[in-house]
Amino acid sequence: MSATRKRGASAEDSGRAPLRRDALRNRELLIAAAREIYAEQGVDAPLDDIARRAGVGNATLYRRFPSRGALIEAVFGESLNDTLRRGEDARKAEDAWDGLVRYLEHIFEGLAADRGANDLMTTGTQGIPSLDALKAHHHETVSLLIGRAQEQGAMRDDVTVEDLLFMLAALGRVVPASMTAAPGTWLRQLHLLLAGLRAEAAAPLPAPPLTTDQLTRALQTLAAPKQQG
Repeated sequence: MSATRKRGASAEDSGRAPLRRDALRNRELLIAAAREIYAEQGVDAPLDDIARRAGVGNATLYRRFPSRGALIEAVFGESLNDTLRRGEDARKAEDAWDGLVRYLEHIFEGLAADRGANDLMTTGTQGIPSLDALKAHHHETVSLLIGRAQEQGAMRDDVTVEDLLFMLAALGRVVPASMTAAPGTWLRQLHLLLAGLRAEAAAPLPAPPLTTDQLTRALQTLAAPKQQG
């Protein structure tokens, strides 16, 4: 072990309170840096870049966050829980169509503002507890609202939850690119998409809907490169 290493080790070991403060500070620096970089580049951004922006070494990053998933959980956990709460509010709407539209507008605001959030919501990324919980809740929310909107006569009766989730994922993936050319245009595109689902727009469709398994495999293909690290 080098003299430098020994000095660093003795500094860290000389008193538990300073270590806790330093560890907390490093954790906060890493979360702040990751939040910035994920928003700019997406969740597959190099961990080295995050450590560099936080001003700490790679060893410190891996000590605080032993996996990429752990860091993503720390960065996005609260915002994912907020979206889950928005889903709960949408379920309570008397007008199911209005509840669905407002819920999806909230989600797309996040997709437009943050490439990392976009990656998490529009691909099959797995293994992050708060994200896994949100995706299950999101599927259930959309399914419930579709069923009620169809019962209320607002949505065409052949739309499935897989239909809508597939279209939303496809639109969501291009939202970050559109923000450079035409900020805010995602709202127009979202409403155009939803207008095609209204009962009065119904017309025969040329192919059967996706199954849940087919949709899952399609989204996991998008997420595959991001599962490493």
